Order: sequence, then C-alpha cells, then structure tokens
Amino acid sequence: MAPQATLFLGLISGTSADGIDVALASFDPTPRLHAALTHPYPEDLRRRILDLAQGDGRIALDELGALDVEIARSFADAANALLRREGIAAKKITALGSHGQTVRHRPQQTPPYTMQLGDPSVIAEIAGIATVADFRRRDLAAGGQGAPLAPAFHAAMLPRDGVARVVLNLGGIANITILDGKPLRGFDTGPASCLLDAWMQEQLGEPFDRDGAFAVRGTTDETLLARLLGDPYFAAAPPKSTGREVFHLGWLHPHLQDMRTTPADVQATLVALTARSIADAVRAQAPSAREVLVCGGGVHNPVLMRALSAALAPAAVASTATRGIDPDYVEAMAFAWLARERLSRRAIDDICTVTGARGPRVLGGIYFGG
Repeated sequence: MAPQATLFLGLISGTSADGIDVALASFDPTPRLHAALTHPYPEDLRRRILDLAQGDGRIALDELGALDVEIARSFADAANALLRREGIAAKKITALGSHGQTVRHRPQQTPPYTMQLGDPSVIAEIAGIATVADFRRRDLAAGGQGAPLAPAFHAAMLPRDGVARVVLNLGGIANITILDGKPLRGFDTGPASCLLDAWMQEQLGEPFDRDGAFAVRGTTDETLLARLLGDPYFAAAPPKSTGREVFHLGWLHPHLQDMRTTPADVQATLVALTARSIADAVRAQAPSAREVLVCGGGVHNPVLMRALSAALAPAAVASTATRGIDPDYVEAMAFAWLARERLSRRAIDDICTVTGARGPRVLGGIYFGG
C-alpha cells in the first residue's frame, strides 16, 4: 500500500441484502482498491430487511427504529472487521461512505421519497470514523431519481479512450452506465438477481441459484417472458429507477396464472427476462456500445453471463476483472469515492444527466466520529 495514500472506506448492502460489501480505497492519482470483504448480516436481521423491502411496507414504528440501529451496527461491524484484518487503525481512514440499506425507493410517488436504513450517527460512534451517508435524498429533493449514483464513479474509474461502452451492475436490480462520449447517462433496467433469488428461496429453500444450476435444467417459456416484459417499467424512458418493492414474488405470481411451466422453466425464464430487458435497454439507449463491462454478484452466474453475451451480441461482454477492477466491490468503491467528493464539497457534476435532477448537487451528510 502506498504510504501516502489517502484512504476511504465504502460500504453498501444492495437490494439482495446478502451482506455488506466493504471497500478500502484510495483515489489519487487513480482509483485503487486496497482491500475488501463481504460481511454477512445476522440471518434474522436479513430476513426482517427482506420482509420489509418486499412486503406491503407496514411496520411498527418501534421495529423501524430498531432496524435502523441494528443495520448501522452491522455496517460498523463490517468496517471494523476489515480494519482489524488489515491491521489499520480507524484514525488512518479519512472518511467512511455508507450507502445504507434501501428498504423503499419511490421516486415516482407523490411526494417522492427514498429510504435507506443504517443510522450514520451509530456508525460514526462505533467505527470512530467520519461517516458520510444519506446520498440519495439530496438528488431526489432536486427533482432527480436519487438513483443510480454509481455512474459518476464508473465514468471516473474508466479511461476516456474513445470506445463506446456500458458498465452493467448485476445486483438485485440491474443498472447500466452509458459511456459513449455523450453526456453521462444511466438507469435501472429492471430485475437482475432479486427475482432469481426469491424464486429459489420459495421453490428450493436456497438463497440463490449457485452457478445457475437450477435455471439450466429449465427452458425459457416465451409466453411467460412476453408477459413479464409487458410491464410498463421496461418501456418507460429514462431517467428511471426501481427496486425490490416493485420486482418481487408478488409481482411474479400473477403472471404465472394459467401457465404450465415447471419451477426450473420459471427460473430459466427469469434469466431470460434479465438478459432481454438489459439488452433492449442497451440497444435503445446505447446503440453504439461495443463492450459491456459487468460487475456485481450476477457476474458469478455463468448461465446469466452466457444469456447476456447472446442477447447483447455483437457487443463484447466481460467482467470488470478484465480491467483489473474487482467486480464484487465496484459499488462499495463508488460510495468511498462519493464520501471523498462530499468532504471536498464537490458537486457531482454529471449525475444530474443520469437521475434527471435540476442540476449538480453536493450529495450526502457528514457525521463526525468520536
């Protein structure tokens, strides 16, 4: 590790709530990942998060308050676990950027709102590090979607070499960043792993489809696929963003009525839904793209990656690992970078062309450590 590196931590738990990704990064002169880990939630806490995120939103105020603190404690524990493993004192970290845990994202509602839990005051107190959090609501207040925010980091991370490309994040929800020489654009394309994981949990009691083994046993049902792709979200023009509160089993089950598909066929069709919705979005919004660089947990599903390669051809599809960037921690690095920008009081100049905000804004609030 360079002795003069200014170090930041970035933490995020995505819509799958399968753990807290922690990245230790520096950004001068270029982004560099020094260390990383994924810290699991306690199983009971994860179940409560998922029940809230994909349920009807009804929750006792005491339970909501408790979740806010418990999630924050898990985030602080994750940060401390990485620092202990690497033998780094908290005082060596300039700031920690916490995305928090999204439990509701309603940018189209009147009034619009987004909610990420994980009390930053608790994180700052336990970790003893200046914590930057609550990034999304400032953008939403300025008329934006509040998401996705990572495209600004993707643009800073990759060279401007004249090649038109897309960065694809395959989390619970898929989102793309378009880097084609035009103003920066990006948006959520729809479900990635959230429906695949939920169907596996319901049908087999497994948290996810390891290596796509269940999906490969089935066959895509084109009738079902057409029903799923008929959701208005896919045809809506960007800027747009979505989440598990839209794409969950309660959304899927009505489409299965009168269908005779096997559970494996449904899984195969959900893979096709992810691949087709992404490919349709890329062709519509980034027709000149020659390569698609993939990050996020879905990069480890070979069946999904093959489906994407077929759907996006002739554009080349590859993991960000081919560029020396760990695909599992790109999003965590993004929030370390956003913390750096906040401490420098820099507005994120080009994020407004992604989210639709009225102009660049300084994102996030600062909570100083003890």
